Amino acid sequence: MGALFLNSFPVAPSKVATVSNKCNSWRKNRIFVHCQGSGNAMKTRGVSSVLRERQKMVNADRGAAIMDAGSLIVSPNPNGNSQADIAVKDLVPYGGSTTSLVGIGIVKFLRGKDFFITGSTGFLAKVLIEKILRTVPDVGKIFLLIKAKSKEAAIERLKSEIINAELFKCLQQTYGNSYQSFMLSKLIPVVGNVCESDLGLDGDSPDVIAKEVDIIVNSAANTTFDERYDVAIDINTRGACHLMGFAKKCKKLKLFLQVSTAYANGQRQGRIMEKPFDIGDCIAMENLISETTPRSIPELVVENELVLAQSSKEGCHESEVAQKMKELGLERARKYGWQDTYVFTKAMGEMMINNMRGEIPVVVIRPSVIESTCKEPFPGWMEGNRMMDPIVLCYGKGQLTGFLVDPNGVLDVVPADMVVNATLAAIARHGMTPKPDINIYHIASSVVNPLVFQDLAKLIHEHYNSSPFLDSKGSPIHVPSMMLFNSMEDFSAHLWRDAFQRTRLTAMATWSGKLSQKLETICRKSVEQAKYLANIYEPYTFYGGRFDNSNTEKLLEIMSEEEKRNFGFDVESIDWKDYIKNVHIPGLRRHVMKGRGMCSSPIS
Repeated sequence: MGALFLNSFPVAPSKVATVSNKCNSWRKNRIFVHCQGSGNAMKTRGVSSVLRERQKMVNADRGAAIMDAGSLIVSPNPNGNSQADIAVKDLVPYGGSTTSLVGIGIVKFLRGKDFFITGSTGFLAKVLIEKILRTVPDVGKIFLLIKAKSKEAAIERLKSEIINAELFKCLQQTYGNSYQSFMLSKLIPVVGNVCESDLGLDGDSPDVIAKEVDIIVNSAANTTFDERYDVAIDINTRGACHLMGFAKKCKKLKLFLQVSTAYANGQRQGRIMEKPFDIGDCIAMENLISETTPRSIPELVVENELVLAQSSKEGCHESEVAQKMKELGLERARKYGWQDTYVFTKAMGEMMINNMRGEIPVVVIRPSVIESTCKEPFPGWMEGNRMMDPIVLCYGKGQLTGFLVDPNGVLDVVPADMVVNATLAAIARHGMTPKPDINIYHIASSVVNPLVFQDLAKLIHEHYNSSPFLDSKGSPIHVPSMMLFNSMEDFSAHLWRDAFQRTRLTAMATWSGKLSQKLETICRKSVEQAKYLANIYEPYTFYGGRFDNSNTEKLLEIMSEEEKRNFGFDVESIDWKDYIKNVHIPGLRRHVMKGRGMCSSPIS
């Protein structure tokens, strides 16, 4: 979650360090890739006229693609015990036992199913698509809603952002020369936009998809914490409404899955249960009960917020609109008990889905902070700077030596592959015997396996101590232990001291006043940017909620042992020391920073 970037902080990936057998596939100085999955690639059914142009690109040998992939190699250790006494409606094991030989039947259910996925070029959706194609090659068609000017442009985005992505290299190795034809036979790009009332679909696309699709996955989202209110609400709230409206036209739909965020729970405190949002739910109103001083909180009316986001732009000068809309989003979110525009608009999206769903079965997946893959398709794959990554990288470059955070607080993190595995298990569980209800799953670690900030800071320092970045002269950048501050005043003072030291401003003051003033301006800009970042992150670095995941644990319990190996998501089994030092940061440096500033070998 949270796509914040530090454009003025050039940061950079390193050679992969040793990875333990918990997150296998990487070894020092070499990468071993297990192309995971099972079964043979099946010749797919004919493709409709939705994209005849795409069909022309499929090679003549598409039917000859046969694979003999190895078994999936993962080793979670499910604990089998729920962490809280919470009733989970209809979520009971087959045959009444928590250890089922049959399990959910994930692969069996997914075979032949047609998907419609939004946000398909995003980080999580790509991990989902890869997992489906690798483990269930005889899945049906996967319609991908892609924002593009034309079908040809959509095809190009499909090829450049998905088919040619490094994430899919296991499938590339498996299929060889038949790889592109296999991918084009499965993935059908559809031009559209969730922000438009009809999803922007044209021609016969709406009818074809409505007739064939079994599963809808809404992964489209704007995840910037302080996004313009009109932009965020358009995608995260109104977009969810548009897709649910389309879902009601789908003739054989078995499930609607909404990818949300655990932080949609806003400023709730303590243990936060997996419960759906009803229309008009207000976190501020919930918190009011525990307050001693009475105050008035207006009712949250989602439809009014949709109107407000658009009407507030009227009469504003073009140069002022962007900033005004950013401020409005944060103001409305905090008024009703959410920490920022992103999570507020995602929560309203959930409300509208629950309000509109009628007889449609709905699953809402709420991951916490999604970071790099732990195991699949290989450890450490990452795309873009996620929530904590700008801080991690800037620290490694010596540009940020401390941060505003509760040292004893918890950063709730989950690897992307575990989120995807839980998603597929939930799809199969609730799509197998569809019921017109809504089920919520927190994919989170803060209750069962908390990662404490001061421990995280030590792990990051240990990594850079052994595998430092290199500066422009090729010398290792040695970083001090990360300092953690629990007040903005102390953090700000540290930033100024650090900035003065790095720019040698005190020494330069004896030169010309003009030069000294220039350096002071540079320092001030650096300090203000770090403080702004800290302000945006503060609701998360001092977050008082912990996400109960009883429903998710119960889902894991009813899986067979084979399913747990192939689709495991036991967050409690994660070794954070290994994951942070040997998987996540090396993956970040390798895949996001593309190897810039790498040492040739770890320093002993």
